[in-house]
Amino acid sequence: MTVDQIDPSYPIGRFARRDTYTAAERAEHIARIAAQPSRLTAVLDGLEEPDFDAPYRPGGWTVRQLVHHMADSHLNAFVRVKLGLTEEHPTIKPYDQDAWAALADTALSPHVSVALFAATHIRLYSVLASMTPEQFSRTIMHPENGAMSLDQVAAMYAWHGDHHLAQLERYLAVYR
Repeated sequence: MTVDQIDPSYPIGRFARRDTYTAAERAEHIARIAAQPSRLTAVLDGLEEPDFDAPYRPGGWTVRQLVHHMADSHLNAFVRVKLGLTEEHPTIKPYDQDAWAALADTALSPHVSVALFAATHIRLYSVLASMTPEQFSRTIMHPENGAMSLDQVAAMYAWHGDHHLAQLERYLAVYR
């Protein structure tokens, strides 16, 4: 399949939540989360200022908005994991990602969010890498997605970061 045949909305496919994950799969999710900040830095190193205000795909957010979204989303993931570890089946708050992407802070340099994304991932990795299998079984309640184990949350955010990185990599391949 060539790069122009890849679905620009879901270049690695949609997330498929499973009921359980093996220890090896969990370790792989944590490793992917740990690698995402350096991958994001590498992708952005290939871009110039005008690229940041271009949509990463037709009808999509700008590259700048996408990078800010990654930081926003993974910051929420970090909070959700910590809530799941410290409260009994907490209901987490979803947010309107399109409304967030339209706020004034998304006009800032995307490098601000690269730094936030990297710092968040250092802390998220520290927490995830220290968790026991029993802790990965703890749950949160997402009003839109239902009950989720912290194992499922880790899997989802490993996918989420890779998903948006693939969108940015596709942007580089198609538009640069």
